[in-house]
Amino acid sequence: MKKLVVAAGIVASIAFGVPAIAQTKPTIPVIVKDMTSPYWRAVLAGARKAGQDLGVNVVELAAQSESDVTGQISILEKAVGSNPAAIVIAPAQPAALGKPIDEAAKKVKIIGIDSAADTKAMTSLLSTDNVNAGRLAADALAVAITASYADTEGDIVMITSMPGVASLDQRAKGFKEVVAAKYRALDITADKVADGKPATVRNIMTDLIANTADLRGVFVSDPIMTLAVAQAVAEKKSDDKINVVGVGSDEELVKLLQDDVIAGLVVEDPFRMGYDGVKTALAASKGEKVSANVDTGVTLVTKANMSSARSQELLKPKVK
Repeated sequence: MKKLVVAAGIVASIAFGVPAIAQTKPTIPVIVKDMTSPYWRAVLAGARKAGQDLGVNVVELAAQSESDVTGQISILEKAVGSNPAAIVIAPAQPAALGKPIDEAAKKVKIIGIDSAADTKAMTSLLSTDNVNAGRLAADALAVAITASYADTEGDIVMITSMPGVASLDQRAKGFKEVVAAKYRALDITADKVADGKPATVRNIMTDLIANTADLRGVFVSDPIMTLAVAQAVAEKKSDDKINVVGVGSDEELVKLLQDDVIAGLVVEDPFRMGYDGVKTALAASKGEKVSANVDTGVTLVTKANMSSARSQELLKPKVK
């Protein structure tokens, strides 16, 4: 990981600070939310592959953390100043990045990935249909509960890791829509929003286990919190089955899926997002017409299909 960050810093310094040698290839900075999580590493891996395939100098950039909005704005401004062919960015926070993207787009084509921002200046936005991800999770949880209890009824809960994140709110919206429309015997008895800390989510889940008499399922809308919930479920003392469906994946979640602690994972395609983000940015920089919105898709992975070629491609993206 240190090598990745150092390499990114070296490339960034070449692109931003050294005027000497003229670039023979178009340069496209790719600004993600952080360099450490498996998700963003997969996005950058896809971007690198696109750079190799398309003859693009891809500059990998990120702030210190997903919450470092000021840092991301500064990186965007420096990227614009380097006169790139185009810029790909995953906005850290919709409201805060709106005006900086407006300003950047006056000078260069801006391609958004993963998250929208409060701007109409992006040439294209490639993202997961998060409402659909929530809908898929609702169906998956209903199927899992039916398999465990031979009926589709009982208490279920939802846990969102933090407030004010559009993608998480959209997943919750899609989940609730499907439960209300198709599974009326499932009762959402708790809809909890945490503070972004896994320990908090784990405590919430422990309390829900202790205080919900007929708890049969839980929906968690991001991978880090899915792990916290799964750990709480795995440690409970009763034998009652609590089915867990989450969004995202990593090695630990895949093992919990294999061990039947988790019933299903709704998995995004970050590698494609990075690859197609660079591909779209290059096309836009040449004046070619590109789609304003691209859904990069979600796939439900369960123990039954986790060995398929497509599931393995999504669960184990090549990030080196």
